Amino acid sequence: MKNLIKIVILLLIVDSCAKIPNTQNLNYSLGGGVFVVNEGNFRGGNGSLSFYSYDSSKIYNDLFYSVNGRPLGDVPNSMAIKGDEAYIVVNNSGKIEIVDQATLESKSTINGLISPRNISFINDYKAYVSSLYSDSVTIINLIDNSITGYINLRRTSESIAVAGNKAFISYWTEGKEIMVINTLNDKVVDSIQVGIEPESMAFDKYGMLWVLCNGGYTRQNYAELIEINTASNSVEKTFVFPTKEDSPSCLKIDGTGQTLYYLDNGIRQMDINATDLPYVPFILPESGQYFYKIGINPINNDVFVTDAVDFVQQGYVLLYAESGKLISKLKAGIIPGSMCFKIIINP
Repeated sequence: MKNLIKIVILLLIVDSCAKIPNTQNLNYSLGGGVFVVNEGNFRGGNGSLSFYSYDSSKIYNDLFYSVNGRPLGDVPNSMAIKGDEAYIVVNNSGKIEIVDQATLESKSTINGLISPRNISFINDYKAYVSSLYSDSVTIINLIDNSITGYINLRRTSESIAVAGNKAFISYWTEGKEIMVINTLNDKVVDSIQVGIEPESMAFDKYGMLWVLCNGGYTRQNYAELIEINTASNSVEKTFVFPTKEDSPSCLKIDGTGQTLYYLDNGIRQMDINATDLPYVPFILPESGQYFYKIGINPINNDVFVTDAVDFVQQGYVLLYAESGKLISKLKAGIIPGSMCFKIIINP
C-alpha cells in the first residue's frame, strides 16, 4: 500500500512538471528586435517562435511554449503586430494565435481557417487572411477576433499588400494575377496580369508596388520582377530574369523604400531606379547554408536571413550590417522562416 501511494505521488509530480512551462526564456528583452517564425517539420506540430534581441544580442527560442505551456502548432507561416497584439498565422493547423506582443501570453485563437498564409490589417477593426488551398480571402473582425466573412477570388492567395482603400493580393500557385479588392466593400474590382506565380510584394517610397514572380515550381517560365502603379493598376516596368533556373523569392524593401532585396543564389540588392537586375549577389551563402527567408530592419537596414540547413534540424538566424558584413549567427528553431520586427521608438 505504501509503495502504491509513493507511485501515485511520483506520477503526480511528473505530470505537474510536464505542464510547467520552460521559464528560462521568460526574461527575453522587452526592447526592440525581430521575431522569427520557425515552421517546424510538416505534420510534426513542432513549430515555434524565436526572438532576436538587440538589447542582449542573443536569440531566445521556444517562446510561445515557454510562456503558454503548449505548442504553437503545425507549420507557423507568418506573424504580424498591431498595437498591443501579435497575430501568428499557423498554416497547417488552420488557425491564428493571438498573443500579447510584449509578454507573448495567449489572448485568443481563431480556428476554422483553411491553410492560412498571411494576415494584413485593413484598419483598426478589420483584417484579411490569405489561403493556400481556399479560393477565398477570409475577413477577420479585430475587435472580437472572429471570422465575419469571405471574399471569393476563385483563386488561391498568398501575399497581401494594402494601400489606401485597395488591397492587392497575389494569386500564387500556378497563377499570374494580382487581384485588387476595394477594402470599403470587400469586393474584387480589378485584376492585374503579371508573371507566373507572384509570391511576394513590397511598396516603395513612391507608393509603387513591386511584385516578385518566381516563374513556377517546374521552372518552365522565366521569373520576373514587376513594378505596378497602384493608382492606375497598371504595370510600369518588367524585369525578366536571365535564365529559367533563376528562382527568386522573398522580396523585401529597406526602411527608406529605396532599395529592394530578394533571394536568388544569395541575397540580391537593387535600387528601385535601377535599369537592370543585379548581376551578382550582395551576400553569398557559405557552403552548406540554405538561405530561406530574409527580413530588413526598417530602422537601421540591418539584413536578417534564415538558414534552414537541411529542413530537418534546427536552423540559424544570420544578422548582417547594411554594408553586408556578418555580425552574428545564432541557432533558432526547426526551419526558421518569416520574420516580424518589433520596433521600439524612443521618445
